[in-house]
Amino acid sequence: MSDTASLLVVDDHELNRDALSRRLRQRGYYVELAEDGEQALTMIARGTFDLILLDIEMPTMSGLEVLKRVRAQYSQTALPVIMVTARSEGQDIVEALELGANDYVTKPIDFPVALARINTHLAHKRAVSDLKASEERYDLAIRGANDGIWDWDLLTQEVHWSPRWKTILGLEAATVSDHPNEWFLRVHPDDIGRVQQSLEEHLTSGTGHYECEHRIRFRDDSYRWVLCRGAAVRNESGIATRLVGSLTDITQAKLADALTGLPNRFLFLDVVERAIKRTERRKDYAFAILVLALDRLRVIHASLGPQAADQLLVDVARRLHACLRATDVLTRDEPGFTLARLGGDEFNVLIDDVADVNHVVAVSERLCRALEAPFEINGQQVFASARVGIAVSTTGYRSADEILRDATTALARVQSGASKPIEIFDIAMRQRAMSRLSLETDLRHAIEERAFELHYQPIVSLDSGRIEGFEALLRWRHPQRGLIQPAEFIQIAEDTGMIIEIGRFTLAESCKQMASWLADFGAAAPHVMCANVSTKELSNTGLMTEIAATLRATGLTPENLKLEITESAFINDLSAVQVTLHDARALGVTWSLDDFGTGYSSLSFLHRLKVDTVKVDQSFVKAMGAGGNGSDMVRAIVGLAHTLGMEVVAEGVETAEQASELLALGCEYAQGFHFSRAVDTAAAARLIESQPWQSWRKPAAVQ
Repeated sequence: MSDTASLLVVDDHELNRDALSRRLRQRGYYVELAEDGEQALTMIARGTFDLILLDIEMPTMSGLEVLKRVRAQYSQTALPVIMVTARSEGQDIVEALELGANDYVTKPIDFPVALARINTHLAHKRAVSDLKASEERYDLAIRGANDGIWDWDLLTQEVHWSPRWKTILGLEAATVSDHPNEWFLRVHPDDIGRVQQSLEEHLTSGTGHYECEHRIRFRDDSYRWVLCRGAAVRNESGIATRLVGSLTDITQAKLADALTGLPNRFLFLDVVERAIKRTERRKDYAFAILVLALDRLRVIHASLGPQAADQLLVDVARRLHACLRATDVLTRDEPGFTLARLGGDEFNVLIDDVADVNHVVAVSERLCRALEAPFEINGQQVFASARVGIAVSTTGYRSADEILRDATTALARVQSGASKPIEIFDIAMRQRAMSRLSLETDLRHAIEERAFELHYQPIVSLDSGRIEGFEALLRWRHPQRGLIQPAEFIQIAEDTGMIIEIGRFTLAESCKQMASWLADFGAAAPHVMCANVSTKELSNTGLMTEIAATLRATGLTPENLKLEITESAFINDLSAVQVTLHDARALGVTWSLDDFGTGYSSLSFLHRLKVDTVKVDQSFVKAMGAGGNGSDMVRAIVGLAHTLGMEVVAEGVETAEQASELLALGCEYAQGFHFSRAVDTAAAARLIESQPWQSWRKPAAVQ
């Protein structure tokens, strides 16, 4: 027994007191002595004792009277009292026990028995004290953790809910039953299946812990996110008999964007859903959704790093929020907006209670202007701009996803090249979007089914009229729409990455066809096949490897293949393109710069990239003749190309007059409707065989 246990021995006989206290001290107890009841009560009032040994029969004040006063202040657990009497039984002992004595010993005292009873009651007191301290620590821990506790008896189907559990749901204690449905009936309909499945797996597996995040209905019918955790208590057979766990409100963490602290997708969609329900209740109510996309976040991420990009997003969020609050002060007394970040470089705004769509446009314009001032990021000024897509609830929506989809569609319209940075959704946009989606799906099937074919447009020598080459032009044989021109699907293929697979098909088929013509026509065959290379293909580091493999497979020599590349294909990464074109030249493949003159940097590209052939854009050819400046432009391009040792091909030649003038200006080759449209393989073979333009100054009819 611990030497800190303090005992009070109360006895009016000095010898009894001394004998008992001496033996108790030998056992390690701290012992104090009182010779009567008054002295004992005084010592109890000013000191702290763990147990009292109290003689029943004492003069002036009996032990029973002392016991009665002690029990008025201390419980049997707080201060155990063992009565000491000369009789082994009798009314005094019965009365003492009724007054709250814990135990008794008889005189003469059998010390081992007395010691055992003292130890028993002290041990019980300490156990109770330890349990109380543990419960207090547990209660403090639970309150500190802010968790709600539940205890589910699986045999009786009764559940104890802690006060905090009820508080999390905004419930009054009197309104909560002890049935598990108090939990399950409040779980969001979209989450209940997952909750029950997780519980079942935990109860049947016999291992681990139950843990599930889900939404639960609050008192006002809104939903909060909670983390529910628990563990099963099992009997000797391993069968779960109880399930005990906690409920933690994680709404703030779940519904806030980790970077900006703004509402995230979950919360924003919930706010929009509520707005849609208001439109169903109030015919005069409308709202609008804005999707605002930053234009230069990727550039900042690439140049200054991810931390700078994150800081820009935080600063943009603050500026947008301040701008919206300022706008709101001018228009209403209550807050009328929700600003959120759903991810990436986009912010979303719900403008509440819209009376006029012009107000929505004005707010959007104000947000765009708010971003015009530079941001200070790591001591450097950074500029940002934005584009905005708008959808208004008056179009009629049944879900948040629908109106958000349409606002995003309007944003895509802006980003695809609209002249203004703000666009309001209309039904035609959705129809175009659906049409594009349908076309994209069909295009994927076309790749699987190889539903493409190549047509070939001849490239004619203006000096001899001989067909010097062909440009391979892709066509899509659609099962319902027939032959589709590339202008309708190439951009979709670029955007989705399908252009890589389409490019492989084009390269393989055109090389195969050129090899066949060389074998069939010998010296009369055209010298070169021109194949277009897209932006994504050009950035593919394995392009030259694929070309080399295709040439080996078809038996075509590199000199018979020419790649056609537009300026837009390499304007963003000139150094990477230089490496690719260097590899092409090392392989023996030549290339031409297509649509020359339409870009901003074409002149510098001619020298830096060592172009083999320049193709004059058809807009300059069309402008030749009376009143146009096309002739001057063509003359300048031809002169520059020849100075740099390059050949020139004119595109879009439609008349004999254009062909004659191009020849006079020194242009070597031409292609266009004056000679032939792009034709299928059989028609192209007939052109090679007949060579109809060797006397082109007396032009044949357009094929």
